[in-house]
Amino acid sequence: MKLHYAPGTISIAAAIALEEAGLDYTAHKLDFSQGDQNSTAYLAINPKGRVPALDVDGQILTETGAILDFVAAHDPRLMPADLVHAAHARSVMYYLASTMHVNHAHKMRGHRWADNAASHADMTAKVPETMTASATFVEAGCIRGTYVLGDHFSIADCYLFVVCNWLPGDGVDLAPFPKIRAFMDAMEARHSVQTVRANGMLP
Repeated sequence: MKLHYAPGTISIAAAIALEEAGLDYTAHKLDFSQGDQNSTAYLAINPKGRVPALDVDGQILTETGAILDFVAAHDPRLMPADLVHAAHARSVMYYLASTMHVNHAHKMRGHRWADNAASHADMTAKVPETMTASATFVEAGCIRGTYVLGDHFSIADCYLFVVCNWLPGDGVDLAPFPKIRAFMDAMEARHSVQTVRANGMLP
């Protein structure tokens, strides 16, 4: 397997999951500042021009949640058999994808929604507010113990960790969020996170 990623992006959730599952993979770094994601070579891999993309024997998988589910299918420890618990884990991932990641993207990807520079500036200014609101939701409704599923580590934690890693840079004060802070500490202690940091995937 070959994981196409960019440092600090949501693609690192896939790298953490692959490390947790002990799956053999190689990592191919894209430099967004150089426009690698829009190169002809990469668009032939993922026409969306985004990361992650996981090459599995020539078949390309995209979208973070789908890749995480693929990894969990190889390691059942990463998604509980209990259907209600599994649904909670996925509900957290879908919230991150549909709402919190979008809030974050307004800071530097305003061109996806508007052409006017003033609109971009307005979206950027709104990010601390919307990301704080998302952190409030995560604190109250997503983390049920050490992890999203209490003591049970799952792929949802890979996803949540990377998104919460963005919070300080998005102007969010973590002091009012003890569950998030404890969750981040627990994640930082995991070998998978230490490995991706050592490999330069996380700043």
